Amino acid sequence: MMEGILMSGLAVITGGGRGIGAATSRRLAADGYRVLLTYAKDSQSAENVISDLRAKDVDCVAVKVDCSAPEEVFVLADHPWCTAGVDVLVLNHAMYERSQAAELSAAALERTMSVNFTGSFLVWKALSPHLADDARIIVVGSQMGIKGTPTGADYSASKGALHAWARSLALDVAERGQRVNVVAPGTIDTDIVADDSKERRRQRTREIPLARLGLPEEVAGVISFLAGPDSTYLVGSIIHVNGGLFRP
Repeated sequence: MMEGILMSGLAVITGGGRGIGAATSRRLAADGYRVLLTYAKDSQSAENVISDLRAKDVDCVAVKVDCSAPEEVFVLADHPWCTAGVDVLVLNHAMYERSQAAELSAAALERTMSVNFTGSFLVWKALSPHLADDARIIVVGSQMGIKGTPTGADYSASKGALHAWARSLALDVAERGQRVNVVAPGTIDTDIVADDSKERRRQRTREIPLARLGLPEEVAGVISFLAGPDSTYLVGSIIHVNGGLFRP
């Protein structure tokens, strides 16, 4: 963001109560946006973020939404803040249940795709009539959506589908003035790695050229950039935020 410039308008962040989503809610609020964040189950984390932001006089609200359920997404789209116009849409929500690729069941694949990929599409589709002419749509993908992982083939497939959909959508809506871009985080210090053993964490760190895990705030900073005035000629990009771990 250009120094001294505060943005305005509404930012909608799915999965905005935890991890990268929470950091993004806080960062976009600091940038000057009103914030509507969604959560699926963890109401306490979402309310903690809202409480913190309201203490700073930020207009914000948390809405419970299962993004894979069309009826709940339609309720989100009917929220008065959304019908008044959405300036920034961050599609961040996701689920990740580790299992070996060769043991993945059809039901598990369908469930992950329903939340991560179809859920993102449903939110965009429902909110699309309310998106500003210059709306910034930011999709949180993953390095695993490109390189894969043996313990999350369904997650990798869902993120790969998100990448392809987002870049296709970017080509279609760019002439309207709307910009779609993807942020692909690497190993970020969130709940996904919270159960790692000390040795597994050391192993992850050794694999990263920067020799540390990323912070949610570092991903949020890139999302802020894509939502702001310094990225107005970026369309259909995939920006990797991974400390050098993956260099496609």
